[in-house]
Amino acid sequence: MELICPAGTPAAFREAVEAGADAVYCGFRDETNARNFPGLNFSREELRQSTALAQRKGVQTFVALNTFMRAGDEALWYSAADDAVALGADALILADFGLMAYVAEKYPQQRLHVSVQASASNADAIRFLVEAFGARRVVLPRVLTVQDIARLTRQIDCEVEVFAFGGLCVMAEGRCSLSSYATGKSPNMNGVCSPASHVRYRQDGADLVSELGAYTINRFGPGEASGYPTLCKGRFDVGGVEGYAFEDPVSLDVIDEIDALRAAGVSALKIEGRQRGKAYVAEVVSSLKKALDATPAERAVLVARLRTMSEGQRTTAGAYDKRWR
Repeated sequence: MELICPAGTPAAFREAVEAGADAVYCGFRDETNARNFPGLNFSREELRQSTALAQRKGVQTFVALNTFMRAGDEALWYSAADDAVALGADALILADFGLMAYVAEKYPQQRLHVSVQASASNADAIRFLVEAFGARRVVLPRVLTVQDIARLTRQIDCEVEVFAFGGLCVMAEGRCSLSSYATGKSPNMNGVCSPASHVRYRQDGADLVSELGAYTINRFGPGEASGYPTLCKGRFDVGGVEGYAFEDPVSLDVIDEIDALRAAGVSALKIEGRQRGKAYVAEVVSSLKKALDATPAERAVLVARLRTMSEGQRTTAGAYDKRWR
């Protein structure tokens, strides 16, 4: 299986290439990609240099244009696709059907991957995307079990990519409005989920309180590790029970499921983390690269190393081994 690795900066891109990535995915410094945060992403010149480096090393470059176009402002997304093709992107990762149609018509030889943001999770949806736009690969949402994936791969004529490590989103991706509700900025159209501009921490007695927009997301007692406030990983009182209503603040880690995913017909494993630093990228990429060829016993050691870099220093297999409430 290919290892698809994140890069939020040129420095992280170089680390991913050197650590053994088969492909690196990144985005432009604007709202055409779903990690549109200050200090992240690539200018056109930075992408040109990074793509050239990847080509010299035999590594592919995937450009994520995975937000949804605003009516009247389509030119921003069209020009981003034009530039990505001109700069030598090996694949474009797209979510918007209109943008898929534009790329398929103007650049019929360009490899098109369906973003997880398109939330294509059944055979009918994927077959449509293959037939209508020539999609070569689909990135599946993080809500399917290994058995679901195995059934799906047998029904489609398209490569399948799944997330293997990093942030865990359990929403219907590309459809979630939680952050939009709290901040007025959409992950799906502006490319920002829980933007730092709307995040606040305040002291309340001995507790540290985290807020997103006008909403309290969590309260941490003395000595308790504090996490970044996203609504889907907030701690709430629901029906008199206090806890994480949607998902615990943990990272996805499917190292133990590698053999099962390979047997299920998965073509590529994807690491989440374009907002993480180059040291994180280097460690996770190199560890997962080793895990692909390791024995189960060797993988256990690699998991222990990666867990220290995870959110809350805890991991979960997520839907691959579905046990949540």
